[in-house]
Amino acid sequence: MSEEQMNMNEETREQAADTTQEENVETSSEANENKESEMDPIEKLEAEVKDLKDQNLRLYAEFENFRRRTAKERLQLMESANKDTLTALLPVMDDFDRALKNTEETQENTAVLEGLRLIQHKMTETLKGKGLTAMESSIGKAFDVEEMEAITQIPAPTPELAGKVIDEVEKGYKIGEKVIRYAKVVVGKEG
Repeated sequence: MSEEQMNMNEETREQAADTTQEENVETSSEANENKESEMDPIEKLEAEVKDLKDQNLRLYAEFENFRRRTAKERLQLMESANKDTLTALLPVMDDFDRALKNTEETQENTAVLEGLRLIQHKMTETLKGKGLTAMESSIGKAFDVEEMEAITQIPAPTPELAGKVIDEVEKGYKIGEKVIRYAKVVVGKEG
């Protein structure tokens, strides 16, 4: 047999296989049509209603998920916008604390000190209204990595202060329950 005859035989076989597949597809579609024509019109309508109800429920659930997701994203956006602004104001709060600590109360600067206290109080209350709260002083407490950042360790003056905060260099702040700045502390270590 020549190569040409072999190719023709292969083509004939492929055409026969294609024809068989087409006949099978036609037979199965005819069976489906026969099944549907055998179905009662009421059953058809009930099946269609069931499909539409299912589709409606899916759309409703999808819409509810979308609504919840967008509400959550909106809250996170507002919170993060506040966070950036409030974080930028923290150094100003630190400066007020330093100014009040380092200004001696004398006859000449009593008015200046009172003005600084008023401004600091007003700013603190405004920031509290926006959700910012200062963490409690950590001096004397055990070191907690969830709220503190150790900047250095020094030998503890007494054995009971080992592993505890000896000094707080910068206050820590939170927005709600989320820490936006960890308290920077000095921790005592054993001998």
